[in-house]
Amino acid sequence: MTAPLLKLTNINKSFGPIDVLIDISLEVNAGEVLCLLGDNGAGKSTLIKILSGVHKATSGTVGMRGKIVDFNSPRDAGDHGIATVHQFGGTFPLMSIGRSFFVGEEPKKGWGPFKILDRKRANDIAVKAVRELGITRIDDGDRLVGGLSGGERQALAIARAVHFGASVLILDEPTAALGVKEAAHVLRIVLQARQRGIAVIFITHNVIHALTVGDHFAVLIKGAKAADFRKGERTREEITDLMAGGEHMAELEAEIAAYMASHDGHPPPVAE
Repeated sequence: MTAPLLKLTNINKSFGPIDVLIDISLEVNAGEVLCLLGDNGAGKSTLIKILSGVHKATSGTVGMRGKIVDFNSPRDAGDHGIATVHQFGGTFPLMSIGRSFFVGEEPKKGWGPFKILDRKRANDIAVKAVRELGITRIDDGDRLVGGLSGGERQALAIARAVHFGASVLILDEPTAALGVKEAAHVLRIVLQARQRGIAVIFITHNVIHALTVGDHFAVLIKGAKAADFRKGERTREEITDLMAGGEHMAELEAEIAAYMASHDGHPPPVAE
């Protein structure tokens, strides 16, 4: 059996006395979309930072293709093929599309100390990569990134990650600030990345978007994994209820009902 492309085993993360992640184990395979669901404060951001080399886990291991890896920096994670795209694309509004696409990896022309950015080549490659993802409105690499829509910025960042060989693509709330049409386009790009054999970790609290593209789902609640299931194993209502703490609410309602039944219908007193 082929080892998962990325495997987390018993990941814990504490900041002083505060436990932020508790015993998280997850797997994602090549050509698969893992949707990481959870409300604000669930621990999703901390988990992303561990995967992208910003934080180190307090305990537990990260494995890639069956081998344990240790990231000391975001560059380490990038060298292992992990690319993270944040909500607003991680792009630079005052840079051109071509320059932003190649920031830190600029193609050069010239000789020795006289080498300069090969602007035409950078622009041509950037425009081609973005258009291959279906963003046909972009045809000028000299255009400023700040003039792009939110969906186009996401496409530019994803295209960059794919161009530079990402095998694991982490998307942090890519549709959160987008309208319906732009969100739909980003979801199509996620499916294209999956078709190219890339493992996608799609972080969201939008259940509809997750169900549209996801193969595998994990729900985090207060730093712990509350559920781990495959497509078709839970309904939308069940997932929404779980994310909202519905199971905890049901337990609370049962406790209140039991109290009232034994106290002549009186509700529990309010703590002062």
